[in-house]
Amino acid sequence: MPRYALLVEYDGRPFSGWQRQVDQPSVQGAIEDALARLEPREHSVVAAGRTDTGVHGRGQVAHCDMDKDWDPFRLGEALNFHLKPAPVAIRACRAVSDDWHARFSAVERRYLFRLLTRRAPETLEAGQVWRVSQTLDVDAMREGAAHLIGLHDFTTFRSVNCQAQSPVKTMTEIRIEEVDGLGGTEVHFHLRARSFLHNQVRSIVGSLEHVGSGTWDPIDMKHALEARDRAACGTVCPGVGLYLMGVGYPDDPFADFAGG
Repeated sequence: MPRYALLVEYDGRPFSGWQRQVDQPSVQGAIEDALARLEPREHSVVAAGRTDTGVHGRGQVAHCDMDKDWDPFRLGEALNFHLKPAPVAIRACRAVSDDWHARFSAVERRYLFRLLTRRAPETLEAGQVWRVSQTLDVDAMREGAAHLIGLHDFTTFRSVNCQAQSPVKTMTEIRIEEVDGLGGTEVHFHLRARSFLHNQVRSIVGSLEHVGSGTWDPIDMKHALEARDRAACGTVCPGVGLYLMGVGYPDDPFADFAGG
């Protein structure tokens, strides 16, 4: 069966997450239903990462197996036609080898979290950012984030429902920048690692917000990490500001993709 890699973008607001569920809308379910319109049977789409309710995808990667030998461009176009009106788009489609795997072949995941700092409620950005009413000390948050870089036990920053076998992960990068957004000043958190624990990004960003607001000192991030206790975590921020931006592979099928 020919295998295809899909570069997927989606608005997470109407979905209960990536993973197909019996009685709730999901991104996986929307794509599998579109595939069934092209080849009537049950389909299984595998993603690089299972995003939670409300979390968005800019560069999610998935793979599917087809019966027919499709031209990749035509397969992507056909899927986009049948995905309407769901807010899901196949940005690119590539033929890959039978042993290529969207999840297990990946060597890096990259996330962005958008935090809007303004007193007025968000309107046009609703569901796409996490709003806090106070300004934040970006330098203090950078100092706090530095304690998380490298190989650590991230028990404090993972969900109690996390199914990962080990809480030990290597955080490659946490880059924090202040930008002028259309709705006001935003703080962007860029996180990069080979893989993440369930709720790890949201737990880290929520705790860093405590640092930025002055509720925590930067060293408290180190203390929370070393506690290895979920109770030591700060606020777990909502999924609405989180975006899966990209996935890295040794032989990236989308290395030639220019972003069209």
